[in-house]
Amino acid sequence: MKNYSIVRIGNGYVVQAGDKSVLKIASRRRAARLVTDAAELLDSHPPQQAQTEPSIACDPGIILDPQDHT
Repeated sequence: MKNYSIVRIGNGYVVQAGDKSVLKIASRRRAARLVTDAAELLDSHPPQQAQTEPSIACDPGIILDPQDHT
């Protein structure tokens, strides 16, 4: 969460990450606290590696109806 801002809009505050608005809240202090909490959570988990190939396997718990031709 290195690139964020808290902008006052009307009676509330909007947290923006880059060019996207991600949260609207009434208190600037609460917005700052939530951003801090989110940053700590992101830092506590190492980034996951992207899959090299997309997974298109069927869910083994789903049984397809052989009579359904739609």
